[in-house]
Amino acid sequence: MIPFDFEYFHPSTVQMAVDLFQNLQRQGKRPMYYAGGTEIITFARVNSIQPGAVIDLKSIPECNVLAMQKDILVIGACVTLSALSEADPFPLLSAAAQGVADQTSRNKITLGGNISGKIHYREAVLPLLLANSRMVIAGTQGIRVTSIHKVFNQQMRLTSGEFLVQVLIDRDDVSLPFAYFKKREIGHVGYPLVTVAALRKNDEMRTAFSGVCAFPFRSAAIEQVLNDSSLPITARIERATGKLPASLLDNVEGSAAYREFVLKQTMADAVHRLERR
Repeated sequence: MIPFDFEYFHPSTVQMAVDLFQNLQRQGKRPMYYAGGTEIITFARVNSIQPGAVIDLKSIPECNVLAMQKDILVIGACVTLSALSEADPFPLLSAAAQGVADQTSRNKITLGGNISGKIHYREAVLPLLLANSRMVIAGTQGIRVTSIHKVFNQQMRLTSGEFLVQVLIDRDDVSLPFAYFKKREIGHVGYPLVTVAALRKNDEMRTAFSGVCAFPFRSAAIEQVLNDSSLPITARIERATGKLPASLLDNVEGSAAYREFVLKQTMADAVHRLERR
């Protein structure tokens, strides 16, 4: 149960949502956009957030698209992870989606909600980083399309009043050879010790990580080392581990030292799998 009152709105167009946010902000309502809502509800129940108004985006048609349009895969921000897995338009993204939470939760968690969240892991963003996706973003200045690398740096970096409408992925990137590993301390549900996603394009491997640091990331420095075939795999893995963008997580899922051990093993698994293909 959420221990405070708030106003609820469900606009049917992108412009209505933007206008609502502006009007509610001027009234001091502290509005929030709502896609899947699982994280908002969790934080609201413990009073970590207290929005005075919630703007539900799920009635906006553009936010629910899941289709190949010409040579571009278009995924609306309100498409659930379960729907993504079932349709399977991008196998690496489907693998990442299937690893998030449990089935009941995936029926509610949306792509936009997962990648825009505050929890460390946000595994659904890894394939989008590897595919050099483009993001369709709405705000007071209208609609803009930009590279994911310009708006996702450790987390989504949107200005006040903006929200993610769609993700665009080139057809050529959705069928590339891939590897996906999610290592947990125990069982098949729960937060990961380490998640590694990888794509192979033009004989080079792209890699992205979650659970390793306090944010998901793709690193050009790590990719450069992992693709250096003049070095044995063990040397590549050792050097790549030294190029992490932040300290290893050390939490209840696992210590930093154990994470490093699992990370090295998992990177080696990804390299072996993709170099054989």
